[in-house]
Amino acid sequence: MQAPTGEQTMNDLRINGTRLWNALMELAQIGATEKGGVKRLALTDLDRQGRDLVVQWAKAEGLAVTVDKIGNVFMRREGTNPSLPPVVTGSHIDTQPTGGKFDGNYGVLAGLEVVRTLNERGIRTEAPIEVAFWTNEEGSRFVPVMMGSGVFCGAFSLETAYAARDVDGKSVGEELQRIGYQGEQTPGDHPIGAYFEAHIEQGPVLEDANKVIGVVPAVMGLSWYDCTVTGMEAHAGPTPMHLRRDALQVATTIMRETVAIANRYPPYGRGTVGMVQVFPNSRNVIPGQVKFSIDLRNVSDELLNTMHGEIEAFVERTRRETGLGIDLQRVSYYPPCPFHPDCVGAVRAATERLGYSTMDVVSGAGHDAIYVARLAPAGMIFVPCKDGISHNEIEDAQPGHLEAGCNVLLHAMLERAGIVSTSAADEIVAQK
Repeated sequence: MQAPTGEQTMNDLRINGTRLWNALMELAQIGATEKGGVKRLALTDLDRQGRDLVVQWAKAEGLAVTVDKIGNVFMRREGTNPSLPPVVTGSHIDTQPTGGKFDGNYGVLAGLEVVRTLNERGIRTEAPIEVAFWTNEEGSRFVPVMMGSGVFCGAFSLETAYAARDVDGKSVGEELQRIGYQGEQTPGDHPIGAYFEAHIEQGPVLEDANKVIGVVPAVMGLSWYDCTVTGMEAHAGPTPMHLRRDALQVATTIMRETVAIANRYPPYGRGTVGMVQVFPNSRNVIPGQVKFSIDLRNVSDELLNTMHGEIEAFVERTRRETGLGIDLQRVSYYPPCPFHPDCVGAVRAATERLGYSTMDVVSGAGHDAIYVARLAPAGMIFVPCKDGISHNEIEDAQPGHLEAGCNVLLHAMLERAGIVSTSAADEIVAQK
C-alpha cells in the first residue's frame, strides 16, 4: 500500500471541534444572560474580562500580544520569515445588549483554534499568523459601529473615536484607559498581508439552501436616510377626508415605495423602514408629522445609486402632488465591498478540498472585514445560524457547522501563509 503523500496528509488536517465549542461556551459565560445569550458591551468591565480571557488563551499558546491606541488586539504566531506581513484572522468579542454566543466571538475563537491546531501538529508557516479582535464592532454602546477597524483603516480619526460618548456620558478614550486596553501602537501601523473573517451568516440563506459553507464574494453597500413628512394635526372626527393634511398617510406611500424599489433590483436589493415616530401619536388626532428611517442596500455602486435616485425622485413627486413638506436627508453611506479574488479563491478552494456543501452568499450585514479590505486582501467565511437569527439571545449554530467553517479557515490561511515544515503527517496517518 502506497504511503500518503505530504499533500494528502495536509488535506486531512482538521481542527478540534470540541475544543472550539468549549472555548465559545466558556467565553459566553462572561456576560451571560438568563435567556441564554450574552450582554458584553464594548469597553465595560465585562468586555475587559472577555479580553483578558482571550489574551490569556493566546499567551498560553505562545502568541505575542500587541494592542493599539483604539484597543484593537493582535496576537501573533511567528513565521519562519518575520519580514513577511502576517496572515490575519479575527472579528470582535463585544456584543449587542441582547446578543448571542457566536456573533463575532466565533471568528476570534476560530482563529485561536487554528493556532492551537498548528501548534499541536507542529506546523510552521513562512508568514506569521495572527488573530485579531477589533474594538466596538457592534456600536451598541458607542457610535460609529465598527469603530476599531474603522480607525485602523482611516475611515475616521482616533480623536473622533475617543470623543464618542455613551448614554451615561462616558467617552471611549476614558473607558479604554479605565479597562487597561489603550495600547501604544498607532492604528493602521500594524501590517496585514491578508485577512480572513469567519462568521455566522446572520441570515437564513445557508440554512434554507441546506449548505454548510458560504463563500462571501462581497458585502452589500447601504444608504441610510432620515425622512420627515410634515402635514397638519387635526381632530379625527370633524375633519373630512378630502381636507386632511395627513402626514402618516403620505409617509406610508414613501414607505411602500422603499420596498418596491428594493423589489425592482433583485436578488440583492433591500429596502427597510425600521424606525417610525408619529406626532402627536394620539388615536383621535390626524398625524401632523412623521419621522422615519429608510435603509436601502445592494451589491454594486451602480444599483445602489440607481435606488438612491429613485427614492429621491419619488419623494420630490410626492411633495409636489400632496403639497406637504417632505424632507429627505441621506445620513450614512457605505459603499459595497467586493472581497479580494485571491482570498475568495482561497476560501472556495479550501471548501472544495474539504468536501463541504457550499454556495456564494453576499453579506447584507457590516463586518470589520469591510474596513480591513481597504488596506489588505480580505475574504469571509459564513456558516449557518439557526433560523437566520442573530443580534438575539436565542442565536444558535450547530457545532458541526462551526467546526467546518474553522476547517475552511485553517486551510485558507495555510494557503496564504505557506507551509514550511510539519510534523503532522505521521500523526494524521496514525489516526486514520
